Amino acid sequence: MWLFSRLTTFLGFILSGLIATAVQAETIDANSGDGFVALNRKIQCSLADSSPQVFEWSGFGYSRVPGEPDRKIFGLLGMNIRQCGQVEDPDKGIGYRLVSREIMLYLDPQTGEILRTFDNPWTGEANEVIHVANDPVNQRPGFGINADGSERAFTYRDVNGQYLINYEIPLFYKNAMGGDYQKYVGGSYHATEIFDFNGDVAELLDASKPVAYPVISWVRLAPWLPWMEMNGRAGMLYFNAMGRKLENYEQLSEVIKAEIAQQYPEYTTPPPLDDPRRNETSWTFMKKIIDSRTEEAAVSPQH
Repeated sequence: MWLFSRLTTFLGFILSGLIATAVQAETIDANSGDGFVALNRKIQCSLADSSPQVFEWSGFGYSRVPGEPDRKIFGLLGMNIRQCGQVEDPDKGIGYRLVSREIMLYLDPQTGEILRTFDNPWTGEANEVIHVANDPVNQRPGFGINADGSERAFTYRDVNGQYLINYEIPLFYKNAMGGDYQKYVGGSYHATEIFDFNGDVAELLDASKPVAYPVISWVRLAPWLPWMEMNGRAGMLYFNAMGRKLENYEQLSEVIKAEIAQQYPEYTTPPPLDDPRRNETSWTFMKKIIDSRTEEAAVSPQH
């Protein structure tokens, strides 16, 4: 009995060790370069290549003008469809590339209906609304290596088993609608994008689950939209929205699915992983639309 008891205890230690090793093997190491890549892929898209993932968000847009109260002027409803693929670099090792396209619709803040025209309270004009349709919105390849060659850790705050991650992206660059002298006279594009992610830590670190489903929030501070034709009036816009990664395309709201079916049928799938195109922004897209309107007006018969 003594020998049996000792053997049972010994086997128990071995079994416990095997179980602990198995659990450890199934947990992604956030402090490793491979973990940095894997956890970013789980949040942004999937550990599996060519696996389409969809985000949706909604919220409101506000105006801020010196000397008057802020106004809620838009509802916001957006989606992004994306996928990731593995890339390799001789110096940086294995990483990933994300490709995507996105739509954001401006809505009537009271009814939630898609705005086709905007009754501009500052100019008295009815502006034709140009919704956001950015294709593509791709990212540079990401790797788990720092500039000095050390492994890059994936950092987050763990609060009651929830990960909290925030990104602030200040933007300041040549305005797509400006001229060649912005350096001298101003008018550069100046905005800030703020992204927050939160979700279940256990889900995120579990290597057996290829996708994490975070809740997201998005804040944007930016100039007036060009289609508002504000002509240099003082003021700015700020947007605040929340959403999450969906389990599939069908979970998108009926409003945005109907608009995609009618106006943007290519947005049911992400761009190809080898997409070579330059990124589109809301302002470069608006520039194309405004330029096309100008060209159409120039060639149309004069009465």
